[in-house]
Amino acid sequence: MRQGISDAVKHLIIINVIFWIGTLSIGTYGDVFTSLFAEHFPLNDEFKPWQIITHMFMHASYVNTGNGMSIFFLHILFNMLGLWMFGTPIEQRLGTKKFLFLYFSAGLGAVLLPLIINFYNFQSILNDLTAAGFESDHILATLNEGKYYQGWVDVIGAERFQDFTRIFNTTSVGASGCVMGLLVGFGMLFPNASLMLIFLPIPIKAKYFIPLLLGYEIISGITGGSSMFGFNVGHFAHIGGALVGFLLMWYWKKNSMDKYRWN
Repeated sequence: MRQGISDAVKHLIIINVIFWIGTLSIGTYGDVFTSLFAEHFPLNDEFKPWQIITHMFMHASYVNTGNGMSIFFLHILFNMLGLWMFGTPIEQRLGTKKFLFLYFSAGLGAVLLPLIINFYNFQSILNDLTAAGFESDHILATLNEGKYYQGWVDVIGAERFQDFTRIFNTTSVGASGCVMGLLVGFGMLFPNASLMLIFLPIPIKAKYFIPLLLGYEIISGITGGSSMFGFNVGHFAHIGGALVGFLLMWYWKKNSMDKYRWN
């Protein structure tokens, strides 16, 4: 594997940094920037179609505390480090077009899987409310106004109500799903390359490291675990990105990548 940074990876990092700087804006502009480009739940009025792509370039901005600033800086730092480490050898091996197709396809997979799960859970609760006599259009309009009725809580219970409003108001940001797809692609191209966990500096071959990481993501997604830093992590988005990365690489390897090469 050649050293340095490949062209598409370099430009993706630049775009991510520009978007991240936008989220650091003070006052109204920063809020509008996040509102426009972070991914919102599709039934929320804040949702716009372009967010499916733009949220991949968004990362959490810092809050005005020492610990908070460190946590949120790590969000973009880790993602860009992963993009450089795994993206560069993939682009050098497959070419720019296939690399970009893998990157954005993994990002779309990171959108689709949690969306299916969230939409199913939201619709299940919404059905219970409509069965109790509440009109779905009125429920959605009320949620979009930032309001609710105590009668909803009485019907579905406090815990399900929290899930209901959390899903509706969820915003997703980050390139993590894209990077997970790259990580899987890297492991399939270079299975014997050594990788190390940041907090466990022991070399582990990619073909063993990646299944361990995916196992952690699956368990954390099912149990609702957060990251070691304490902020919310989209584990199912990571799994969706990794799954698409695996399927693409499996297809390309199965059909001999040179035969279907685009450039």
